[in-house]
Amino acid sequence: MKFTPYGIKNQEFNKSVRGYDRDEVKAFLERLADEFERISNENDRLQKELELKEEQLAEYKKLEKNLQSALLSATETTSKAVDSTKKQTALMIKEAEIKAAQIIEKAKESADALREAVIKLREEKKLLIAKLKAMVDTQSNLMEIITDKNKTTPDVLIKKQTASESTKEEQSEINVDDILEKLL
Repeated sequence: MKFTPYGIKNQEFNKSVRGYDRDEVKAFLERLADEFERISNENDRLQKELELKEEQLAEYKKLEKNLQSALLSATETTSKAVDSTKKQTALMIKEAEIKAAQIIEKAKESADALREAVIKLREEKKLLIAKLKAMVDTQSNLMEIITDKNKTTPDVLIKKQTASESTKEEQSEINVDDILEKLL
């Protein structure tokens, strides 16, 4: 049997000769009904509050699940991004090392080419100096031959003697090394 505050207040008892005082029983039942009503109202209020809290709890659980899923996804994404960045960094370093090696190799090749060019130029310089010395010596010898021939001719002998003296002076002044230095 379900009790209600109204049912308690309107409860009727059988009358007996020696029973309880009716007013006292009625006052007690009214207080009991009031207390029952208060407790019933509080129970209803608590039931509604419980339902509301359960709904909120369900929403929070959904939110927690979504947050955990998002956190897991973010963690995976971050992990993948870090791995990708590490791979890209390693690739960039390797590319930089390869480029550096290529630049060093080109620099070595250029340096070798410059050394060879300098060596070749030195050899050409030596050859040119030797050729110039030979030409100066040849020209000097030719001049000596020409002056010797001119000395043997009688009519020009006096003129040649003077010229030969000046030529000798010039020849003594001619230094082959000085001429080469001036030419170079």
